[in-house]
Amino acid sequence: MLKIYPSKTLKKRSKQMLVNDPSAPPEIGANTRTVPGIITQRGCTYAGCRGVVIGPIHDILHITHGPIGCGYYSWLTRRNLAQQRPDQPINFLQYAMSTDMMESEIIFGGEKKLAAAIREAYEIFKPKAIAVYATCPVGLIGDDIHSVCREAKKELGINVFGFSCEGYKGVSQSAGHHIANNGVFKHMVGLLDEPDPEPFRINVLGEYNIGGDAWAIDTLLKKCGIHVTATLSGDVTYDQICKCHTADLNVVMCHRSINYMAEMMETKYGVPWIKVNFIGAEQSAKSLRKIAAYFQDKQLTDRVEEVIAQEMAELRPVIADVKTRCEGKTAAMFVGGSRAHHYQHLFKDIGMLTVAAGYEFAHRDDYEGRDVLPSIKIDADSRNIEELEVEADPEKFQARKTPEQLAALEAGGFSFKDYEGMMREMRKETLIIDDISHHEIEKLIELYKPDIIGSGIKDKFVIEKFGVPCKQLHSYDYGGPYAAFTGAANFYKEVDRMINTKVWQLVTPSWKKPADPAHTFGRGIDNPANKAIRELIAGQAKVKKPAKAAPAADAPCGE
Repeated sequence: MLKIYPSKTLKKRSKQMLVNDPSAPPEIGANTRTVPGIITQRGCTYAGCRGVVIGPIHDILHITHGPIGCGYYSWLTRRNLAQQRPDQPINFLQYAMSTDMMESEIIFGGEKKLAAAIREAYEIFKPKAIAVYATCPVGLIGDDIHSVCREAKKELGINVFGFSCEGYKGVSQSAGHHIANNGVFKHMVGLLDEPDPEPFRINVLGEYNIGGDAWAIDTLLKKCGIHVTATLSGDVTYDQICKCHTADLNVVMCHRSINYMAEMMETKYGVPWIKVNFIGAEQSAKSLRKIAAYFQDKQLTDRVEEVIAQEMAELRPVIADVKTRCEGKTAAMFVGGSRAHHYQHLFKDIGMLTVAAGYEFAHRDDYEGRDVLPSIKIDADSRNIEELEVEADPEKFQARKTPEQLAALEAGGFSFKDYEGMMREMRKETLIIDDISHHEIEKLIELYKPDIIGSGIKDKFVIEKFGVPCKQLHSYDYGGPYAAFTGAANFYKEVDRMINTKVWQLVTPSWKKPADPAHTFGRGIDNPANKAIRELIAGQAKVKKPAKAAPAADAPCGE
């Protein structure tokens, strides 16, 4: 798989590709810049900030400051769903706003254009808040978006704030997550001190409601009697985020995209956090039991067990049916954040084995576990991202548990802010690849022949041209939800349909078909089969040449 690379690239990629040992996970190269020239699946810092973390907040306006070509992720390509609220006439997720910087603004600056865009957007929509995102050209020319936002905030009387999330600012979209967390924490969290009246209040962090996942989780938690104050940031409102510091507990789904927020809220407001996973039946049950254990309420614990029993009674026939066709099949997954880890549980539920996996933008602790954090070196790219200095708020900090209660929980095996990493849950000798390239995916298909690959849109069709079904796990294609018990049933059926359809046996890549003399274009002008094209072009060139005047015939003497 690596032989094709030059020696320097081979040396670097060798550190990012290894064979797993769950008992002692080897050190993996992660969160390093992609080698130029390699086709990566990663997104940029702007994509991580605007496209992943902040974009799903549906009642604030999002304005991308930059050329229109930078606005691709403004369209929320991840299918973050949101429901319109009675006091919100418009769902702003339907809009993609950009300042559309032209050459003149790149040369002379675009701050005036940004200020005008903020005013125009406010006049039309009257939002509660406006967020502004800087793209690469804005950072390079030095537009001060934060100054423009401060002036707009004074002028309009609403919350206006900016994110310096230029695409080049970090190794990948992971840097954008960090910048987004900092911005949300500075400009929104803690502004509204009105706790919800319901008991057992939690925030679900790192869940973006792709395909309706957050709704499936919320429905499940409601059945148990657990109230969600805010989901950051799937189907969430500005007000919900402003008061999320009043919840009793933070539960973290996608650790990579929002761990910064969990840590800062614990330090400043005293809200503890735990890692959960609502992807897969067994993992959903485990997460519910852990949340109930935190609250130490017998009525809640009994209710959680009732709900798990009900949900599993409905799910078992689906698992048993799908298993007859999927057991023994293999999968590979290369998805950002925690998804390459979490979705292995769904495949495992129906008897499938994950033979290779990796992340697009993970850090070492996502692979090896939280205990390696002290040994991770801070490099230049990490220093490029602002680290907020957070202290306990003198008025709003409130410890949710007494030291005695915490000690009792931990003595019973309860763990706070902990996660083991992907490698410890994967089989020995499984292939782990960080930041996989298109070439490596092609070789993986050739060598491992997985029955299905979970990946993203950039490589989906490359994979399917090889006759291997690809489940897009960033936006789910048009499927979902896949979270909680009801979502798990959807996923099992979808995987069954994709793997066992006969259509993949009919796929023959174009490069394996015999040459069609009627279609000679696209095979290179030097191909022997393209002789006719070369002659045609040569003939056209002759036609364009001015014809030489024919020499006049010698006139007969005397005429």
